[in-house]
Amino acid sequence: MEFSINSGAPEKRRSGCVVVGIHEGRKLTAAALAIDGSSRHYLGDVLRRGDHEGKLGTTLLLHNVPGIPADRVLLVGLGREREFGEAAYRTALAAAMRALKATGAAEATLCLTDLPLKRRDISWKVEHAVLAIREGAYRFDKMKSKASDGKRALRKVVLHVAKRGDVAAGESAIRRAEAIAEGIALAKDLGNLPGNVCTPTYLAEQAQELAKRHGLKAQILEQKDLEKLGMGCFLAVAQGSRQPPKLIVLEYQGGARNAPPIALVGKGITFDTGGISIKPAPEMDEMKFDMCGGASVLGTMKAIALMKLPLNVVGVVPATENMPGGNAIKPGDIVTTMSGQTVEILNTDAEGRLILCDALTYVEKYKPAAVVDIATLTGAMVIALGHVATGCFANSDPLAAELLNAGEEAWDRAWHMPLWDDYQDALKSNFADFPNIGSRAGGSITAACFLSRFTKAYPWAHLDIAGTGWKSGAEKGATGRPVGLLTHFLLKRAA
Repeated sequence: MEFSINSGAPEKRRSGCVVVGIHEGRKLTAAALAIDGSSRHYLGDVLRRGDHEGKLGTTLLLHNVPGIPADRVLLVGLGREREFGEAAYRTALAAAMRALKATGAAEATLCLTDLPLKRRDISWKVEHAVLAIREGAYRFDKMKSKASDGKRALRKVVLHVAKRGDVAAGESAIRRAEAIAEGIALAKDLGNLPGNVCTPTYLAEQAQELAKRHGLKAQILEQKDLEKLGMGCFLAVAQGSRQPPKLIVLEYQGGARNAPPIALVGKGITFDTGGISIKPAPEMDEMKFDMCGGASVLGTMKAIALMKLPLNVVGVVPATENMPGGNAIKPGDIVTTMSGQTVEILNTDAEGRLILCDALTYVEKYKPAAVVDIATLTGAMVIALGHVATGCFANSDPLAAELLNAGEEAWDRAWHMPLWDDYQDALKSNFADFPNIGSRAGGSITAACFLSRFTKAYPWAHLDIAGTGWKSGAEKGATGRPVGLLTHFLLKRAA
């Protein structure tokens, strides 16, 4: 899809559709007023008849508006003007995209980016407009015999700005947003593929292809390599599967040669049955999404490569299945991690932390400036924060603050969770250094406590995306989160 910026008169645009906003109380925005004036108050007449009341997220498509060269005019409800903020703006964008998809318009001019937003500049508004449009246009029909939508696709969107001076900032925001959108799309595609296609080997191949296309360095560590490194926890999870494990390592060199990198570590369980501690059958198909943390790492690496960030970044994805084979680990087994610490396996369905702990030890070799791991780690995180916010745990408050601020900028929000020493008491074992689970209480926190025992050498944060990495129900699918958050975090670091 092609995006551009224009500051010309919206009432003079020749377009498949011009999109304008209407507040409750029949309050026309500046662009809507301009069209209303040129159409001899056609919009005002429509509003007075009660056909559209400006309720947030509602739309009305008008054809052949007199005096207007555009084929269509789309009215989008913005809600009450005094309550219009970031969330309402994004709701209006999503509603506009849904309505545009239902038309045959190949081109549209969006006059929502010129709306005033407190605390947000034109750059933010343009970025989120591009992301909302790309989100609305996303389709995953690779596995279908026929494409799911016969409508002519929207190919070009012109984003309207009120002032000519905003054009340059808008164009820069488009480039940034398109890079982020490409990263999100890659993460979604990988997450949405079924487990019989997206195996650890497939994930490794996709990482190699990504490296080839975007100038990254790729290294794939095989089972023998993992054995030499002493990754006992990672190998223990993998031993129940017929699919060989892979440790995927991508290096992006955008900064000074010797500058310490940021390391991103993503959980790559390409299918999670729970192992011997097998999961219930209902909705187990969604466990193909258990590699969304790893997918977000690959998506972020693509985004920063497209933006050519002046920063060094290492992406590491331990990839395996968790299966209940005859050779699978059992509750009560004790394994030795790469760090030398021993772990008693009390629940084989708490496998994500087992593969991550060895990967977190592995990245010490890079002497990283900071490490962020991303994982669909605990159901307890869904109970705590639902599907709105990602849980953020950290051994460094400044690093946590960076990530939370990046999440606010990307509207890919996270919430700072406690990681107090009090919670470490839940991890006690009579037979090993510690178990892989604590009690049910505070399950997402004790999981983070487990990981924290492998991150003493660097500033570290853990993002639990169990509630945000994918959606269930009618909108079932990977979300691509937190690619936006991670990319904005790296953008700030690069600056």
